[in-house]
Order: sequence, then C-alpha cells, then structure tokens
Amino acid sequence: MATKTKAAGLKITLKKSLIGSKEKQIATALSLGLKKIGDTTVQPDNAQTRGKITKISHLVEVTEA
Repeated sequence: MATKTKAAGLKITLKKSLIGSKEKQIATALSLGLKKIGDTTVQPDNAQTRGKITKISHLVEVTEA
C-alpha cells in the first residue's frame, strides 16, 4: 500500500503594497498569486519559487507550510 507523503511547500504572504514597485516585481507577485496585502498562497519549495521570492523578498513573508 502506498503512503501519502506531504510535499514540502512554502507559505508566502504579501506584507507590503505593490504600489510603487517595479513592473517586474509586480508581475512576480502576481505569478505567485499575490494581489493585495494579506494574500497568502502555498507554493512548492523548488528553485523557481525560491528565485521569485528572492526578487520580492522585501514585500513578502515566507514560512514553511
């Protein structure tokens, strides 16, 4: 019988407004599913997600999901 393993994920919350941010930073936030302050999303913990978080690290809060 196969056992279910929980995939490692990152819980990302938008903490600061996107107003005044560069277009690429806004596009990155939107690609993560973050539109307004307080929005939270769970994304897989991989290189692509980590790179996006690095680009907007000053706008988000990241915790292990």
